[in-house]
Amino acid sequence: MSALGNVRVADFSHVFAGPYCTLALADFGAEVIKIEPPHGDAARGYTPPDVNGESPSFLCMNRNKKGIVLDLNSERGREVARDIVRRSDVVVENFATGVMERLGLGYADLAKDDPRLIYCSISAYGRSGPFAGRAGYDPVIQAESGLMALNGDPDGPPYRSGVAFVDLCTGMFATQAVLAALVARGVSGRGQFIDVPLFDSAVYLAGYHMMNYRASGAHPGRLGNASPVVAPMGLYDTGDGRMFITVAGDAVWRKLVKALGEPAELSRPEYATNRARVQEMASLNSALQSVFARAPLSHWVELLRAAGVPAGPVRTIPEAAESPETREREIIGTAPHSTAERVPNVRAPMSMSGTPLIPPSGAPVLGEHTRSVLSGLLGYPPDLLAELEAEGVLGRAPSGAAVSRGREARGAGAHLE
Repeated sequence: MSALGNVRVADFSHVFAGPYCTLALADFGAEVIKIEPPHGDAARGYTPPDVNGESPSFLCMNRNKKGIVLDLNSERGREVARDIVRRSDVVVENFATGVMERLGLGYADLAKDDPRLIYCSISAYGRSGPFAGRAGYDPVIQAESGLMALNGDPDGPPYRSGVAFVDLCTGMFATQAVLAALVARGVSGRGQFIDVPLFDSAVYLAGYHMMNYRASGAHPGRLGNASPVVAPMGLYDTGDGRMFITVAGDAVWRKLVKALGEPAELSRPEYATNRARVQEMASLNSALQSVFARAPLSHWVELLRAAGVPAGPVRTIPEAAESPETREREIIGTAPHSTAERVPNVRAPMSMSGTPLIPPSGAPVLGEHTRSVLSGLLGYPPDLLAELEAEGVLGRAPSGAAVSRGREARGAGAHLE
């Protein structure tokens, strides 16, 4: 049995942060019902490229979920949503502050019907206080939180991360909170409201830099690929490619020097301790660069790894996707999907011996499970479904779309009592 096989999630979230939270819950076995507007999650439009017309971003964030369409601007659509929530353990949403309350789907309204409900709300700056109504996205939060100021060369501009890691980490923090709330509910019998802002998450991610500043008043600045506390650490050009090494401590430094044949330029007494190497970082990097330029990348990577020195080539995304490590660990595979035989899939990074993650199934096409969820979970008869469709409350699965293998086999799932 999966870890969350008896948990149902009503997922009102969209784009990245919220869907990343519910993706993790779905991987752990929760029945996640993704509720989309008639035009769909905005991430469906993040093309090109596309996989048989589907956005890779959407596919990545929404595997193992059931997808339905509801027009929440209509009262009947909101009533259907409330019916789903009444049969759910968890609600996850990341609308602008006040939207769910205006729809009658806020925590205060829903918890009246079910005090056991766990309601996770993801926002840019939190759901209370003077900044609650401010719009914000991952890159802006990276800038405002100080994270962007840490990235880049000392004499260059700040850079955002190439991965939306504030969104993704916020989603992971939300998952942690939901899991903790489920455990707490098992003891108290009561649910709770969870507030997970992107800004708070970003400051938390910069926590040790924030601590250093508060303790000393020091501004870390930008060091490119170097570290303010460890040396050597950085990028070096070899004879035919770039390599990154990290020497975290004097024991590893001695391994490095020995592996390189104890060259005179690295055997100077001012390089004997990590503190001294940090102070002499410029001359140290110059000396190492002169050594690494003498042989090809593969030579140095093999040599340093054998010596126990963390070192690796700087790869592109295609190179990393096709690397021996990725292949051996079977990180990238495929999943069944309604629009094709298989679609690419990047699996969750963990494995569990007692409660394994569920096999992957592709993200739902728009409205794929509307009828099956409303009839199977809510017990709506065919004439009511037809009436709701005629009123434009529901979406319908595209003509000829097959049900993704695996999702329907899980059925309606079991509500955690």
